[in-house]
Amino acid sequence: MTTRIHAQDLWKGGAGGYHTYRIPALAITTAGTILAFCEGRRHGSGDAGEIDLLLRRSVDGGLSWSPSQVVDARNGMTCGNPAPVVDRSTGTVWLLTTRSRADAHEDDIRKGLHSRTVWVTSSDDDGITWAVPVEVTSGVKRPEWTWYATGPCHGIQLRSGRLLIPCDHRSRDPRDGSEARHSHVIISDDHGATWRIGGTVDAEGTNESVAVETADGVVYLNCRDEARRGRRIVARSLDGGLTFGPAAADDALPEPTCQASAISIPGTDVDRQVDGHALGDAVLFANPASGTRDTLTVRLSLDGARSWVASRVIESEPAAYCDLAVTGGSAALDVKICQLVNLLDGGQPVKMSKRAGSFVTLRDVVDQVGRDVVRFIMLTRKNDAALDFDFKKVT
Repeated sequence: MTTRIHAQDLWKGGAGGYHTYRIPALAITTAGTILAFCEGRRHGSGDAGEIDLLLRRSVDGGLSWSPSQVVDARNGMTCGNPAPVVDRSTGTVWLLTTRSRADAHEDDIRKGLHSRTVWVTSSDDDGITWAVPVEVTSGVKRPEWTWYATGPCHGIQLRSGRLLIPCDHRSRDPRDGSEARHSHVIISDDHGATWRIGGTVDAEGTNESVAVETADGVVYLNCRDEARRGRRIVARSLDGGLTFGPAAADDALPEPTCQASAISIPGTDVDRQVDGHALGDAVLFANPASGTRDTLTVRLSLDGARSWVASRVIESEPAAYCDLAVTGGSAALDVKICQLVNLLDGGQPVKMSKRAGSFVTLRDVVDQVGRDVVRFIMLTRKNDAALDFDFKKVT
């Protein structure tokens, strides 16, 4: 079996009143609705100019999509860097963004000639309507910080309930004009009512980042490297993002100086220990895995992003910013994972279903195959071909 990739164009440059669409972000609501955000750049492809924040919604797992809608737009302004996060306890979708004048280029902002502000809006109806954006700059941006970006990518909710958004900033020393570039996070412990600065990564040159909470409760932050060391820079927090330990380059993750995405795979009923790690430790990471912006690749880790056991090229042509999301909930994920293996019973193919009866159920697979099924799935991903599982030979 070869894994099939289904691609859809949600926006096309030159259509819908915009010159260019860039900077994607994804979120899955508590109702299972997929929210796809991007920047709609009105008159050109550059990072400055009149830029609006756009959204499309899917309520059927991505098969169909609502028309594009504007979430935030201001004439004469750049409204960008979408960073959505879903509060699973309230159902509210929070969206952190930034604004600056349309004529304010990054160099002008870095020199302090123009400002960059931070805003938050929210939706309580699965993204159909959005609250009037509220500025939160004073709580999440230090006075010495000049350039600032939220995301761009999804944020996460920790198991503690804390909401966490990856961000980055530049600071300027007024004494000599020298600059420092760092990734940081902002957090909310009151369901999005207020936001504050969390930990900052110590490695100079870190930039756009993405966060994952691993199975052991560690917050893993994976950062773009503006210092051009050629690898992603990673740091970990043991206190929910309040502080980060020493950062280091991950030699397994090539970096063309670009944004990336990562996501944890929820634990499921088939969580079993494999080489000391549960499936709930799984992390997916995606970025253009080359020295230039091409070869969009997804990698899989089974040990909380400490090593990468498999990879798959999604797009070999030019590719840049991306985001990841897991749809369908844990039960659907179980079925998809097990379908990567051909199930046989005495040499005869059998079908799998979540319901009991004439089909093999998920519990049958777990009981009869056990943890080896996960090990074989990893081999399947490496070889890009399904392996046969015969219950008669296993038992």
